[in-house]
Amino acid sequence: MTNRTASVKPADPNTPDDFAALAAQPIGYWSGATHDAVIRHIRDGMAGVDITQPQWWILNQVAGAGRPRGELVARLGGTIGVGPDEIGRAADSLLARGWLAADDRGALRLTDAGRAAKARTKELVDRMRAEIHEGIPDEEYVGALRVLRRMIHNVTAARGAA
Repeated sequence: MTNRTASVKPADPNTPDDFAALAAQPIGYWSGATHDAVIRHIRDGMAGVDITQPQWWILNQVAGAGRPRGELVARLGGTIGVGPDEIGRAADSLLARGWLAADDRGALRLTDAGRAAKARTKELVDRMRAEIHEGIPDEEYVGALRVLRRMIHNVTAARGAA
């Protein structure tokens, strides 16, 4: 059932859980509220074990073959509101902690301490993911992601047509 003529109503966190009421809610509000709540949950959890989300991203990116600092900054800078400078600072912090070391080619690689920290953080990340996904079957989660991806496609196409 599709109703593309539904009038958008003002954002209301207390909207009843019925089809018509929810269909009229603005996606910008709900996607933003979801983003804020999920990112806050992740970053609060990581702060409890003294790691930041950008540091976690870097630990994952350098596992295995390692990566040059510039590649990390280019790849991760701009990810969910984290700029290139913050990625550089996160890398510096991991180097200072001894979780990363630069090889003779300048690639950043995990040290033994970095591998241990990555394993500890992975356990936390898995636990937080389970908390975030509690009560949401994989089919619904995948459906939600497909809808969000389609909306991104729609607004990108509309911007290109303007």
